[in-house]
Amino acid sequence: MGGQLLPPGEAGPEDVVLAWEGADVIAVRLPQLADSLAHILAALQRRYGRPLADLDRRTKQEVVRSLEARGAFAVRHGVETVASALGVSRFTVYNYLNREKGD
Repeated sequence: MGGQLLPPGEAGPEDVVLAWEGADVIAVRLPQLADSLAHILAALQRRYGRPLADLDRRTKQEVVRSLEARGAFAVRHGVETVASALGVSRFTVYNYLNREKGD
C-alpha cells in the first residue's frame, strides 16, 4: 500500500509504532488514501500482467468491485482515477458500481 518504515524516534502522531517484547522497534507511516489508490492500481496491473485498460469488460467489473470493497471510491477523484486506469468513462464506472448493487 506504499507505507514507509521509520525509526521509532521519528514517528509522528499519525504513524503506527510497532513494539516487540515491550520495546519500540519500528514505525510505519501509512500513505494518504489517494496515494494508496495509485499503489492498489499498480498492484492490480501487476497481478493481471497488462494495463488495466486492456482487460475485458467482465474483468474490469471485477476490478471495480474489488476497488469498491477497498474504499477506493471514498477518495476524492477516485472514480475519475479508476476510470482513467481502466480506459473507460466515469459513467461506465458508475454503471459497474450500480450493477453490483442491483445484483
